[in-house]
Amino acid sequence: MRDMDIGSGVNTIFMDPDPDKAREFFAKKSRAMTDKRITVKEAVENYIQDGCYLSTGGFGAVRIPTAVVHEILRAGRKNLGYYGHTTTHDFQLFCAGNCLSKVDAAYIVGLEARGLSPNARRVMQSGEVEVCEWTNYALAVRLKAASEGVSYGIVRTMMGTDTFKMSGAKIVKCPFTGKKYAAVPAIWPDVAIIHVHESDIYGNCRIKGISVADMELARAAKHVIITTERIVSNDDIRSDPVNTAIPFYLVDAVVEVPFGSYPGNMPYEYFSDEQHLAEWMRVEKDPAAFEKFLDKYIHSVSNFYEYLERCGGWDKLKSLREKEVLV
Repeated sequence: MRDMDIGSGVNTIFMDPDPDKAREFFAKKSRAMTDKRITVKEAVENYIQDGCYLSTGGFGAVRIPTAVVHEILRAGRKNLGYYGHTTTHDFQLFCAGNCLSKVDAAYIVGLEARGLSPNARRVMQSGEVEVCEWTNYALAVRLKAASEGVSYGIVRTMMGTDTFKMSGAKIVKCPFTGKKYAAVPAIWPDVAIIHVHESDIYGNCRIKGISVADMELARAAKHVIITTERIVSNDDIRSDPVNTAIPFYLVDAVVEVPFGSYPGNMPYEYFSDEQHLAEWMRVEKDPAAFEKFLDKYIHSVSNFYEYLERCGGWDKLKSLREKEVLV
């Protein structure tokens, strides 16, 4: 289908792209440089309620904020909106908890070379989750537009495709050249959950390796929860300011969670646990067995550290750290 044959995608957008309404919220948000350390459980209780719209940071299986997602499942949160940008195991987890009611989808069901999540596929084919489709780039541009305080961004890559047809984008005409572009609406997620390598107590964060759109996400989201491998001093942050990827005034909560991306990869820290991820894919084929699996690893543990122990504890984590360093 050629782009000039259709003026807009058939799906509705899930959030209002009006920048002035977003500005009203951000004008009231505190930018104080205060100690923001809380627990994983407090982060979910304080910021993530039924019906809110979430986004997770990272890229594929890299820097997944696993600890907070586990707590969302234990808390039984439902009817969540989700920004499915470059998601793998995190999306698999949300589907395991039947947490979602609507999804902006680019990459959601696949776990890259590991294959497709059988349970996530069941959930998305059930018809119970409303979906609006986008490309990965289009979702990044939507965040960038929000971070710039405008109501939309423009792309050329979706035009003339079925992805455009199933999106909420609209064709617009350039006032300077007359050329056509796809306008994609800005989006301000209610909460972003981003796992980083280092943060101080105020939320000044460092990310090593690929960041994708996490800087734009942190600027677009109304609330930002940071989980970090370790807390470092503010003096350390100030000694190398150019490496601060996310500044404190965007952040609402800081949670120290060593190995917080497990079973995902943390560049320069530890490799992904491919054996555990394969076990997820295998057990998901049988819904009854999957329920027992979820009880063992998520619902019957009180926190993320008990989960790590059940997955092999320090011996497993040490081997993954050694593997990442050797690679």
